[in-house]
Amino acid sequence: MASRVVMPKLSDTMEEGKILRWLKQEGDKVETGQTLAEVETDKATVEMEAYTNGTIRKLIASPGDTIKIGALIAIIGAPDEDVSELLQQAPAAAPAESRPAAAPAPRPVPRPAGVPARPAQPPQARAAAATAPAARDAGASRSLRASPLALRMAAEAGVNLNSLQGSGPQGRVIKRDIEAAVAKATASQSSAAPAQPVGDVQEIELSSMRRTIAKRLVQSKAPVPHFYLTVDVAAGRLWESYRALKEGHYAISMNDVIIKACASALKRHPEINASFAGDHVKQYSRVHIGVAVALEDGLITPVIRDADSKSLIDIGAEARDMAERARSRRLQPHEYTGATFSISNLGMMGIEEFSAIINPPEAAILAVGAIREVPVVEDGQVKVGRRMKMTLSVDHRVADGAQGARFLATLKGMLENPLLIA
Repeated sequence: MASRVVMPKLSDTMEEGKILRWLKQEGDKVETGQTLAEVETDKATVEMEAYTNGTIRKLIASPGDTIKIGALIAIIGAPDEDVSELLQQAPAAAPAESRPAAAPAPRPVPRPAGVPARPAQPPQARAAAATAPAARDAGASRSLRASPLALRMAAEAGVNLNSLQGSGPQGRVIKRDIEAAVAKATASQSSAAPAQPVGDVQEIELSSMRRTIAKRLVQSKAPVPHFYLTVDVAAGRLWESYRALKEGHYAISMNDVIIKACASALKRHPEINASFAGDHVKQYSRVHIGVAVALEDGLITPVIRDADSKSLIDIGAEARDMAERARSRRLQPHEYTGATFSISNLGMMGIEEFSAIINPPEAAILAVGAIREVPVVEDGQVKVGRRMKMTLSVDHRVADGAQGARFLATLKGMLENPLLIA
């Protein structure tokens, strides 16, 4: 019996995924566990596996399509099996929109700058496009040669599918073919119309990661009652200890030292190593530190698990490995989920002080600034000293100001006296 292949939920925060490429094509035999495609989630590139044996009868989604979880993307069945009934479900599984729809009615497909709606189209543009009903009729007869998204875009933009040569698998018309047709009509119109002023605005489509960041941080900042505590750490001994380790050819960073110190402080203050869970608070006995890593289109927080029980050298090696794999989108979902506390360090970028937004369901996040040389007063004398500011953002539903202050005092004491970091 033929099986539906749907977009799987590949991480706990994933709501949609982008098909990067199919590793199997129509007519290929597959077995359970074999990789079907590479999918870009909100955090990483993940291999999607087959959950049944059979032959790829139809690839519904095309590379580049963004698909909601649970939507039909392919069909697996016997080589001679009738799958027409399942194919009829394909239009209902159209790729996800970049933004949520404001109403049940279908949204217009965005047009390039300078392309008016069809009622205002000049004769040149109308001659290059069929009417929407004609496109729908053509789409109905060519449903096996066009992706669901392409069918819908063609109908709404008035593009005649029969006039296009598809660039998808087996000549299938896909999203980029419709966009190219619209762009061609735009160019034709522009050559016949008077020149218009060119704007200086570039519209950049949000990546899956950036859309997720936008959604999750709104969910965090608005409902989570943040409060902020800032301390100024005397970082002279910390800097000297760090330089001594570097000169001894130990492959560690200042951030590794801060991770270790935070983990040790959290063991002493479990009220901060916690999360809000509706009608109760969860306190964790294990310390899993999320470390913010900047990517080109957002950020990700690889997790150093049981950081309190690991040596500084082990933390450094693990942090470097996961940061490198995060930048190449090779982290697995379990490697960037499940943190109990997070650290965001912008000191290496010259930022002296900032406040970070809590990553739910965690109760706190530490923002670390640069170590800077400043005049300080010691024993009545003005000297040059090193200082580092840190700001703790705390969920007030989980902990209060005094609890946050005690945690920061412990952390500050460890960093000012590195031998105390256990």
